[in-house]
Amino acid sequence: MSASEQPLVRIVRGSLNDEELAALTAVLLARAAVAQQAAAAASPVEPVAGWKRLERRLPYFSPVSWQQAA
Repeated sequence: MSASEQPLVRIVRGSLNDEELAALTAVLLARAAVAQQAAAAASPVEPVAGWKRLERRLPYFSPVSWQQAA
């Protein structure tokens, strides 16, 4: 395995007590939160308005209207 393929956590032997398990969980959750924030910052989202102004909406034209013939 290369350096980039090394696992994040490796348990060699033994078992965790409650405090060690809590510490490991806190570290992994903090690391996941940082990765999630970095992913969210990498792809900014354009705000989209959920409403439309009536004066900017195209009026309805019938399919047989002379405006559609052009």
